[in-house]
Amino acid sequence: MKMKLNSLTYAVALASSALMAPSVSQAAGTITFGEDQYVSVGFGMRGSYTNAEDGANDGGRSNDFNLDSARLYFSGALNKYIKGMFNTEMNSDESMKVIDAAGIFQLTPDFAIWTGRFLSPSSRANMAGPYYTSGDGYWQNIAARYGWNGGTIGRDEGVAVVGTTLDQRLAYSFGAFEADKIFFYSGLGNESTSNPNQSDELMYAGRLQYSFWDKEPGYYGTGNYLGAKDIFTIGVFGRSKEDGAASTTDVGDYSQYGADLLIEKKLGAGAISFEAAYYDYDTDDVFESEQGEAYALGAGFIFSEKVGWGQFMPIVHYQNFDADNGIETERTDFGVNYIIDGYNAQITAIYRNLEVTNQSDDDAFVISTQLQF
Repeated sequence: MKMKLNSLTYAVALASSALMAPSVSQAAGTITFGEDQYVSVGFGMRGSYTNAEDGANDGGRSNDFNLDSARLYFSGALNKYIKGMFNTEMNSDESMKVIDAAGIFQLTPDFAIWTGRFLSPSSRANMAGPYYTSGDGYWQNIAARYGWNGGTIGRDEGVAVVGTTLDQRLAYSFGAFEADKIFFYSGLGNESTSNPNQSDELMYAGRLQYSFWDKEPGYYGTGNYLGAKDIFTIGVFGRSKEDGAASTTDVGDYSQYGADLLIEKKLGAGAISFEAAYYDYDTDDVFESEQGEAYALGAGFIFSEKVGWGQFMPIVHYQNFDADNGIETERTDFGVNYIIDGYNAQITAIYRNLEVTNQSDDDAFVISTQLQF
């Protein structure tokens, strides 16, 4: 048995043959047992300080430090064909829950079958999650609603095929999932037990994306390459479940469809990036608060020259969700990332403005830290 430390994560260890993630990942400790046999261990955390308008008991501004996320990462391989991952996340009560537990059967270098609990095919924002985005955590939590409200932090139990073709420029994924917690975190409850007339159908989900410039062969992806690649990628995605929306009085079908775009281009002084996404949600009018159209826009510029330990990356984000119940939610973020070691170490300062129909505007200043080992 041989033990070594490398600069790749469990994700990158899988990426070389399991089509999982890009090369901008966190460090990890890897124990190798032989050819194509290993176990990899890592962890990550996100913490923040927030100064929010009207957040204090007396109506003044609040001052709060918070541990936003704490994760343990595990992965391994029996051989070059059979691999797996096991990842956890901190619960609100500070216990740990399983978010990923997947077996990956790599039938060819460009085709794999995933089974277990993992992210179902969806938007780039959901596939990147809070640790691999251009801003402060999962910044599309208003527009990309499934990753925020559904499943186990966007995960579901099921099976999916994941592959690439056309010289790895066309990436595809399609699967069938249990999806019994579509609105679990939205405050609408667990719809799997809410109505006796609800059938038990599977949710079908898929994603198709094409890369015109540098390739993006991974499954779990990234929201930004931080100047490492020239990217022009367009993706389309969708998920649907018959009787997927159920209240105590009504049952309806659930569907979500959308498209996203990521453009990044290296320039002399750094790299400019632009991202956009559109979402359409349908609950058969069962939950009009979760039905409607949403979109998100983001832009950034990472400077090539280091200042001290890292590089500065100014960013701006906007997202909008226009629900069918007449409530429109908008959020605008202005800020800057300080990139010390890719997604392994960075600090972000953000000013947020939130506008909701029939409510007063809220603003907050947030400083967050992300570390992955």
